[in-house]
Amino acid sequence: MRPDRLIAFTDGVIAILITILVLELRPPAGEHFGDILDEKGRLLAYLLTFVFVAIYWVNHHHLLQVVSRIDGRALWANIGLLFCLSLTPVATDWLGETGVKNGPAAAYALVLIGCAVAYTLFTLSLLALHESESQLHRAIGDDRKGRLSLALYVVAFILAWLEPWVSVGIFVTVALIWIIPDRRITRTLDTL
Repeated sequence: MRPDRLIAFTDGVIAILITILVLELRPPAGEHFGDILDEKGRLLAYLLTFVFVAIYWVNHHHLLQVVSRIDGRALWANIGLLFCLSLTPVATDWLGETGVKNGPAAAYALVLIGCAVAYTLFTLSLLALHESESQLHRAIGDDRKGRLSLALYVVAFILAWLEPWVSVGIFVTVALIWIIPDRRITRTLDTL
């Protein structure tokens, strides 16, 4: 089947997730502009998660530019990705509410590990459906960037129990790695 409905459904779910994220923010308790600093933990956690959700949406969009068809396996893999992404508001709220502590940082890392694994499974399901000479196979290649990100999330999870701020630094590093859309796909589309 064509990927059109999968794309539309994913777009809708991600739009809802972003809305839920922003609804978790609360205004400062005081009346002075400086009172916003009392909410800096929540704001920074929101910003980080918003960037992660945006990165997944942008890369999902780019990935599906080189996909000609999907099947039931790809649909379920995409649902798995959306499930993992749907956990981001809870992890974000905990991290923003309590600050950078062991439990919230570890939970945030677990959600990011889930998202990375789910995105990898989604990609693998698409690769299994397309010929080895397809645009998709040429674009994905060996997916070093994806493997590196997953490994960094696992390290962040482990370090969350020792030094949670290092975990947050790793989250930011991975976001910076992915902030520019996946050039593998752009290069593949440019060669056509």
